[in-house]
Amino acid sequence: MTTAPSTPEAILLVGGKGTRLRPMTVHTPKPMVPAAGVPFLTHQLARARAAGVEHIVLATSYLAEVFEPYFGDGSSLGLHLEYVTEEEPLGTGGAIRNVASRLHSGPDDPVLIFNGDILTGLDIRALIDTHRTAGADVSLHLTRVTDPRAYGLVPTDADGRVTAFLEKPQTPEEIVTDQINAGAYVFNRSVIDAIPADRPVSVERETFPGLLEAGAHLQGMVDSTYWLDLGTPQAFVRGSADLVLGRAPSPAVPGRCGDRLVLESASVAVDAKLSGGTVIGPRARVGAGARIEGSAVLEGAIVEEGAQVRDSLVGAGARIGARTVLQGAVVGDGALVGADNELRDGVRVWCGVDIPPGAVRFSSDQ
Repeated sequence: MTTAPSTPEAILLVGGKGTRLRPMTVHTPKPMVPAAGVPFLTHQLARARAAGVEHIVLATSYLAEVFEPYFGDGSSLGLHLEYVTEEEPLGTGGAIRNVASRLHSGPDDPVLIFNGDILTGLDIRALIDTHRTAGADVSLHLTRVTDPRAYGLVPTDADGRVTAFLEKPQTPEEIVTDQINAGAYVFNRSVIDAIPADRPVSVERETFPGLLEAGAHLQGMVDSTYWLDLGTPQAFVRGSADLVLGRAPSPAVPGRCGDRLVLESASVAVDAKLSGGTVIGPRARVGAGARIEGSAVLEGAIVEEGAQVRDSLVGAGARIGARTVLQGAVVGDGALVGADNELRDGVRVWCGVDIPPGAVRFSSDQ
């Protein structure tokens, strides 16, 4: 019988195309888009390491070649990282099964699994302890949401044992719980090995319901600390700001938490005002009188004098002209938004696009 290690190893699912995040993900895989000054993945890796995890296998696919040159073997984070690239999309379950050969765990050992687009304050150790105490085959992090209609519901009994997996509810009668799958799991290694190999598998639609039907023990742990799905540009910008503000915990924020985070090589005019968890990336420049609130200005971007940027993302190497207003907008890498423009309400400017001065003064819902 294999003795369970004190801390499990982990699988991090980072293969998604990040379609909802475009144009942020045209040149960069979603987990590598900077949040609070470093690739978002850095925060997840650092939190796993802080919980005692040492070995993590990254399940990559889209732009897979970007990850290893940045993180290497993981030693700079105190980790041992390995990378497995799926050649064809395999879904969440298929991606988990595809990296099984890199795991060192025995059949009864727990393996942590994370989705690469969730920012959370989850108590990782508590999830592991819950799994072991319950003697579960799979344990799921559950969180409570005010409006669960956009999510799959996961009701549990009085002991926390999962009783069903319900697709997105359509009617009030179908909303039997406010608990949803929060995207972090502990699997016994034997469960991973039982997932069919070399074909697409969804853990949400196939693996979990199948285990439940077979009588397996699936345990839910409700942890209602900070939780945010970073799937949209608006959510990603908010998550970055919350990391800077200290609302979302991470040991990887490169500086003190506060109203703003300015990376060392950035240049900010003395009278520019930065607030709301704004981050100014390396080699970025902010001109005189600019006002930036709750936004992320990525590497090498320029915000010219008098511009107003709120709840927006300015891509790497992009330029925002003088007096231009961004409100809830996304400007792709290398784009140029000329002076005296106004972009609001979810407008997205594609990478490399050039908008002339004074050309746009509308919102996306007009």
